[in-house]
Amino acid sequence: MSEIKHGFAPVYDENSKVLILGSFPSVKSRQTEFYYGHPQNRFWRVLASYFGAPAPKTVEDKRKFVLLNRVALWDIVTECEIVGSQDATIKNFKVADIKSLLQNSAISYIILNGGKAFSVFEKHFADIGIPYERLPSTSPANTRCSEKEWHDALRRAFDKA
Repeated sequence: MSEIKHGFAPVYDENSKVLILGSFPSVKSRQTEFYYGHPQNRFWRVLASYFGAPAPKTVEDKRKFVLLNRVALWDIVTECEIVGSQDATIKNFKVADIKSLLQNSAISYIILNGGKAFSVFEKHFADIGIPYERLPSTSPANTRCSEKEWHDALRRAFDKA
């Protein structure tokens, strides 16, 4: 039986320069009620190493960390039917109001965390008017995640910011 799942509100403020968009929160993230909540997800370690800081542990520390570093977080899918954490099963979804977020922040670059985030974004926002790029998912299910590739992309993003 299908059940509609809801994602999280975006984390950003007027100083946010780089938006990182995932697809939809995993089961573990939904349990922790915050982005990238699975302990094996590389997201927080990769971001912290880029900024030369220890990885934040608590939800509040993670929220403060991204805002301090001018990063915004959101998922391209805000509501959907999904089986577990499998992006391939996402259906009957609603797309995030990216344009509204852009109007209320200083976002000048978008990083898409994984293939599903990229494909949904391209279908709905390819003409967004600011640079964006796809990176390998930081999910523990993705063995191709490269910290160097993420660092290079963050460098490009903040150089343009």
